[in-house]
Amino acid sequence: MKNFDSLGLAESLLRAVAHEGYTTPTPIQAEVIPAMLAGKDIVGIAQTGTGKTAAFVLPLLNAIGARSVAVKPKTAGALILVPTRELAAQVHDSIRAYARFMKVSTAVVVGGVKAGPQVRALSSGVDVLIATPGRLEDLMSSGVVRLDATATVILDEADQMLDLGFMPAIRRIMGKLPGKRQTVLLSATMPAQIRSLAGDFLNDPAEIAVAPVSRPIESIDQSVIHVPSAEKRNALVGLVSGQDVERAIVFTRTKRGADRVNMHLQKAGLSAAAIHGNKSQNQREKALGAFRLGKVTILVATDIAARGIDVDDVSHVFNYELPNVPEAYVHRIGRTARAGKSGTAVSLCDPSERTLLRDIERLIGRSLGSTGDMPAETGAAARPKGAAAQTEPARKAGRKRRRTRTKNNGAAAPVATPLARSKQAPRSGGDTSGLARMLGNIATPQIA
Repeated sequence: MKNFDSLGLAESLLRAVAHEGYTTPTPIQAEVIPAMLAGKDIVGIAQTGTGKTAAFVLPLLNAIGARSVAVKPKTAGALILVPTRELAAQVHDSIRAYARFMKVSTAVVVGGVKAGPQVRALSSGVDVLIATPGRLEDLMSSGVVRLDATATVILDEADQMLDLGFMPAIRRIMGKLPGKRQTVLLSATMPAQIRSLAGDFLNDPAEIAVAPVSRPIESIDQSVIHVPSAEKRNALVGLVSGQDVERAIVFTRTKRGADRVNMHLQKAGLSAAAIHGNKSQNQREKALGAFRLGKVTILVATDIAARGIDVDDVSHVFNYELPNVPEAYVHRIGRTARAGKSGTAVSLCDPSERTLLRDIERLIGRSLGSTGDMPAETGAAARPKGAAAQTEPARKAGRKRRRTRTKNNGAAAPVATPLARSKQAPRSGGDTSGLARMLGNIATPQIA
C-alpha cells in the first residue's frame, strides 16, 4: 500500500500531512495526486468522505511551492470553483491546514457578504482563488480580477457545478482562462449527461474512479418509509426523536420546505437549524458552526446548501423529500458513514414520489427496505373497492356548486356533501394510515 512519502510531494507538505494525523492516502488521493503532479487533466470520481479535497489541494500546493515567479496584481495562479459558500470555506480551511509550513496567498470570493475585503485581498494577486461563479463574474466584470495568468482550474463537486443552472457562468469563466492550462474535475457523482458537458473543458483527461459511479457506501443502513405527504412532518419528529439519533441532517427539495420543516421540529422541542441559499452568510455559518459543535443536533438543508458540510459524526440522514435527480440521493446519504464509521439513511416517500424511488433503486442497483402500507400508485387503481361510488355524490355536488356559482357571480351557498360531513364527524379509533406501526413505540408529538 502506498504512503504519502511515495507520491512525490514536497517535504513541507509531508510535514503538514503528518501534523493532520494522516499517514496513508485514500484511494482517490493515491491516484489523483501523481496525475496532477504530472500535469494531466483529470476527471476524478469518488464517494463523499473519501478525501477528494486533499487529493487536489496537496498537488496544487506542491506546484505553487515549486514556482519561482510571483503572481501579478489582480491575478490568480490557480482557481478553484465551488457551488456554495460553505464548500468554499471548507476548501480554504484545507489549504490553510496543508500550507501551514509554506507561504501561500489565498482569497475566498463568494456572494452573501460585502465585496470590499475580497477586492482588497485580490489587489496584489493571489496564489489560490476559491470562488463561487456568481461573485467571481461580478468581480471580473468590474476589473477586480482577471484569469489570463491562471495555470490551474479545479471544479470541485463537478456534478453540481456543471448542472444546467451553472453552465452559462462556467462557460463564460472558462472562456477567460488561458488555452494552455490544467483542468481538474472532482466529484462524488458524474452522471452521463454531465460527463458530456465536462468533456468540453478537458484535454485528454485521466479518468480516475475509485468506486462504482453513484453506488452508496456499503456501511450505510438504507430504508424507506411509505407515508402520506400530510403525515411526513410528524413522522419525521418521531424518527429524529429516537435514542440512536446523535446528529442528523434532514434534506428537503426547496428552501421554503426547509424552513417549514425546521420550524416544525423546533415547535416539537427539538434542537434544529436550517441552511439554504436564502439565508445570509452569517446565518449559514452560525447554523453550520452550531451543528458542528453539537449545539444543534438536527440540520435541515437543501441539496445545494449541503455541499461543503464536512462533519464526521452524522449518525443519520433523513430524506424528508426524495430528490428529483437520483444521483443526488447518493450524495445526500454520503453525509453519514464518514471516516470509516457506519450510518443510517431513512427516506420518507409519499405516493407521488414512487417514480423517484424507483429511479433511485435502479441507480443503486437494489431495492430499499421499506415499511408502511401505502399503495404503490395513486389514482383509481389505488382506491379501495367502493371508493368511486362513495365519492360520486361529492363530484355531483361539486358540479352543482360550479353551476350555482356561475348563476350567482361566484356567490354560491355551501352544499353539505357527504365529503364535507365526514370532515365534521369525529373519527373512529384506529390507525388507518399505519404510521404508528412504522414508528414503533416512538412517541410522536402532535403539533397544531
